[in-house]
Amino acid sequence: MANARQIVKRRKAVSNTRKITRTMQLIATARYQQAFKRATETKPYTEKITQLVHELSAATSGKTEHGLMRENTEANKDLVLVLTANRGLCGGYNTNILRRFEELVRSEPGREREIHVVGKKGIAYCRFFGHKVSNPITEIDDRPRFEQVEPLASDFMERYQNGEFANVYIVYMKFYSAGRQTPEVMHLLPLRQEEAAPAAGEAAAKPKGVAEYEFSPEPEKLLAKLLPQTVKIRMFQAFTDMAVSENVARMVAMKAATDAAGDMIKSLSRQYNRARQTQITMELLDIVGGAEALN
Repeated sequence: MANARQIVKRRKAVSNTRKITRTMQLIATARYQQAFKRATETKPYTEKITQLVHELSAATSGKTEHGLMRENTEANKDLVLVLTANRGLCGGYNTNILRRFEELVRSEPGREREIHVVGKKGIAYCRFFGHKVSNPITEIDDRPRFEQVEPLASDFMERYQNGEFANVYIVYMKFYSAGRQTPEVMHLLPLRQEEAAPAAGEAAAKPKGVAEYEFSPEPEKLLAKLLPQTVKIRMFQAFTDMAVSENVARMVAMKAATDAAGDMIKSLSRQYNRARQTQITMELLDIVGGAEALN
């Protein structure tokens, strides 16, 4: 058993570590609240504009075809954007995203891909495992702004419409609630008509009549305005989900570390008490033995 002085030093080191993890937990909690507010405020707009585009596309019965909805069948290359964190200490957050990215890569082994990575953790991972990163991005942190995301989305749309890519994917951590975040692959381009599925436990909705629209201006002009905006806001929603998921993961990881440090301090305190009691007992035995020797 270690002596009492060694245990005291170790307990002090653990106590200092606990203060650091507790502070990081509080910072992550504050950032999570800010990121959660931004993510929940942008989500209704994202869902509504996506729904509007789908309804307009359905109403035109495929008569209008925009470059962002057209499939580039002749292209043999995909673009993949991976969203990771610049910092660690957030549990399995980065690992889960990169595992999902590997699943996408292995789904079609011979497929050519241009990889863009946001975050130092993802960049380091790709370099270590030999994935060529065309565009490493480190200036976007866990507080993304729309003006940072918009140029990236505009570049992707322009290159897709020029026929460079067959698909554009985003690998990110989708935020559902504080207790559930799932790594997912968003098929950003081409934009497709999505069918709304009934929620779990609910009966399938009855089919409704097709809505008739009277367009002003023409559908082509409306879609030309709405489709690029849809792509931009969907990409920005992925970044906001990334931010809130990262802060949730860091908050949970730091709370677990703080609790573990607290348990370790209690264990070290018990060891110290036993070591101190043993030391006192040995000192008493020495005193008694010395007294007996004098007699």
